[in-house]
Amino acid sequence: MFDYLILGGGSAGCVLAARLSEDARANVCLVEAGRDISAHAMPDAIRSRYPGRAYLDTRNIWQQLKARMSERGAVRRYEQARLLGGGSAINALMANRGSPADYDEWETLGASGWNWQTCLPYFRKLETDCDFSGELHGGEGPVRIQRTAWPRISPFVRAVLGSLRESGHAMHEDQNGPWEDGTFIGSIAMSAKGERIPTSVCYLDDATRTRSNLTIRTDERVERVLFDGKRATGACVLRADGTREALQARRVIVSAGAIHSPALLMRSGIGPADELRALGIDVRANLPGVGRNLMEHPSIAVSAFLPRGARTPFPDEHHEQAIVRFSSGVTDTVPGDMHGAILSRSGWHSVGHRLGTIFFWVNKSYSRGRVTLVSANASDEPRVDFAMLSDARDLDRLKLALRFGAITLASPSMAAHRDVIFPSSYSPRVAAVAVPGTWNAVQRGALSALLDVAGPLRGALIKRVVTQGVTIDELLADDRAMTDFVMRSVGGTWHPSGTCRMGASNDPLAVTDSRGAVHGVEGLHVCDASLMPSIPCANTNVPTIMIAERVADLLRNEARHSSSTTARDRAVSGAS
Repeated sequence: MFDYLILGGGSAGCVLAARLSEDARANVCLVEAGRDISAHAMPDAIRSRYPGRAYLDTRNIWQQLKARMSERGAVRRYEQARLLGGGSAINALMANRGSPADYDEWETLGASGWNWQTCLPYFRKLETDCDFSGELHGGEGPVRIQRTAWPRISPFVRAVLGSLRESGHAMHEDQNGPWEDGTFIGSIAMSAKGERIPTSVCYLDDATRTRSNLTIRTDERVERVLFDGKRATGACVLRADGTREALQARRVIVSAGAIHSPALLMRSGIGPADELRALGIDVRANLPGVGRNLMEHPSIAVSAFLPRGARTPFPDEHHEQAIVRFSSGVTDTVPGDMHGAILSRSGWHSVGHRLGTIFFWVNKSYSRGRVTLVSANASDEPRVDFAMLSDARDLDRLKLALRFGAITLASPSMAAHRDVIFPSSYSPRVAAVAVPGTWNAVQRGALSALLDVAGPLRGALIKRVVTQGVTIDELLADDRAMTDFVMRSVGGTWHPSGTCRMGASNDPLAVTDSRGAVHGVEGLHVCDASLMPSIPCANTNVPTIMIAERVADLLRNEARHSSSTTARDRAVSGAS
């Protein structure tokens, strides 16, 4: 019998396991579907601070998971981590928090007690910021944060920062400082050796892993949560050898991510009652909000061919070197609602080394999608529809970003640092060509050589082979063509969130209370990005770690209160 059974060993699950097992009286078990990733067992592609290959390795992701981005987009593979450490083991390492107003908004939306003032101490607790201190920063946390040194910033990125400065986008020092528009050298999470530090390493370090009260089980998939009436009592897990086991626990915490957490709840009988019954699933709690409120940051990009002198001389350096934050000014949007990541290279391979990119996303998106089950079988991935750009504000702002990027790269000061400018996106075709392999390597090598020698024909080559008939000038001149391109090409940023959102018990679409406790049942919590009522203006990994830090504290305080109450009741009973 475990005190805490944590289902999912991603960014949040590893934090929970580490923090809850700090109490030697608590017996904690962490279950992860993928393999273990420790300080001593990290493949080079994961260990590297250039993160461009980790998510391409199908051993690291849910291979059958697919998603639809928009109503005009095809269903495509959607990379989500399947290994200990979760997204923190394959993501872009970016370590930013978003706007203070993001967290105040959570409280406004019904997540009582979640606001900037209550979240800030946990942002500080999780980090060791190597560059900044003061009231906004921590210096003793597991996540080590720093910025790329200026001498290692690529010539292309420096030129883009100069172009943005000319157009009024001032450079500021600290991306996690006061919330303001401008440009920043990106905050990234890395070890003192310059390597990735997933939560399976920086939280579940060697000392933590030796705790006698912590059990870590990998390569075991959770089929469903087990119940006794309305109380969660454990989970049924499927081992790698095909056998099943029922794990028992006093408290169950679902931390499988914003796609798999709602799927697990629904397989366990928690969700929209009519849909569950149609799949033959017994209903434990009718919660229509499970799987709804699916959020992402919709993305689009503008790229340019780089002359040799503009390419990064440090191919192993982190590529997302600087960012631009700006306000769209679109009606009913917030300040700093747009984000552009300025990339020194656009892929791990030879073609990517020749391309610089500004990768834009809508920092505060308003479109909402949904996760639904296709069957009660845990081996069947859920149906994922992000419904991106279904809110007109998101479409308008992504088109604005495309214009913003084209103007920035076309600046006269950029002339020596870029050649042909073109619209781009992380399409299924781009993803397929980027996968390591002999035939792909031949194709990429041939295209790289052609791009280098094409000279005045380079624009035609890019139009024919890279963008397949689309040019940036045509899009800028034809709003209908731009709308069509953005609707078809919109991608995500691997920031799914919101599908088990916190909210009041009288909110029909809320799934948990402000502690992550699932409405309508007992002994069951959720803790990961699915709790977010609205999406923050940030890469979601650090906000997810912050959520786990705070939920762990809430659970430990609740356990202490329960223990003291029990002891007091026993003392009163003895005295009587």
